[in-house]
Amino acid sequence: MKVLVTGATGLIGRQVIDRLRQARFDIRIVSRQPARLPVAGDALPLPGTDAPGAAFLALMRDVSHVVHCAALNSDRDASEADYRAANATLTGRLAKAAAASTGVRFIYLSSIRAAAGPGFSGTIDEATPPAPQCAYGRSKREGEIRMLEAYAGRPDATALRLPPVYGEGMRGNMSALMRLADTGLPLPAGALAGVRSLIASETAAGAVLHLLNHRGPLRPAYVAGNAAPLAMAEIITAFRQGFGRPRRLVPVPALPLRLAATLLGRRASWQALTATQICDPSLLMSEGWAPETDTPARLRDLARQTSRAR
Repeated sequence: MKVLVTGATGLIGRQVIDRLRQARFDIRIVSRQPARLPVAGDALPLPGTDAPGAAFLALMRDVSHVVHCAALNSDRDASEADYRAANATLTGRLAKAAAASTGVRFIYLSSIRAAAGPGFSGTIDEATPPAPQCAYGRSKREGEIRMLEAYAGRPDATALRLPPVYGEGMRGNMSALMRLADTGLPLPAGALAGVRSLIASETAAGAVLHLLNHRGPLRPAYVAGNAAPLAMAEIITAFRQGFGRPRRLVPVPALPLRLAATLLGRRASWQALTATQICDPSLLMSEGWAPETDTPARLRDLARQTSRAR
């Protein structure tokens, strides 16, 4: 089987390529700059969103599976139109070309932001009614819709919705959280009570490989996540242990912090910081996938690796 992979240089894409190579899949990489890729296999340029349909169809020659990792993430300068072009329009065009090629399975790496905003508190699974609240989330949800429309009800395409992903080279909120932990500054425990599901980039790649090998029909979406969600305080503590820093969580209650955030006009930021978002991977697990079980140890290892690389 030959697997076409986009986003091969990204946080998850690198891990997907490694897992596919270990499993002896043939790989075709599609990238904006294929000549700069340090991996073996076919490498072709990624067509722009306004490219003719034939350019996308050409990518699918001899391909049996598509893993679409490429996305626009956490770019403060990006507009709503930028997110839609990268995460929705491009996804739809790739999916349409893949659907036109008989038997091609399409796996789209989506996000829980397609289902819920940063301030949502509760459990997220495949039955959660999608209610994205940010430009990124809206674009990922639109990408899911365009993919499913391209496949017109065929059970060969799915969106893998991921919680915050951590790993070497991570960006966005997880990177900021690790930098904060590395400062060693005292932090108010009352602001760190929210519980979150996470997933390592390697574990996310394992979920992709599981879906590639899955023999039955694919569901329209799957939710992945670690086996045991962590409180924000536990995440900070794991990072600090990896950096060799003291825990330094001050027992300040949440109420005065919440009032201060409200008075400063930062209520939405407070809700995002303290929300409890638990991703339920039961559906994936029922089909044979195993989630990671010791996230704190992996966070400690990541901090140690980061410290050694300096």
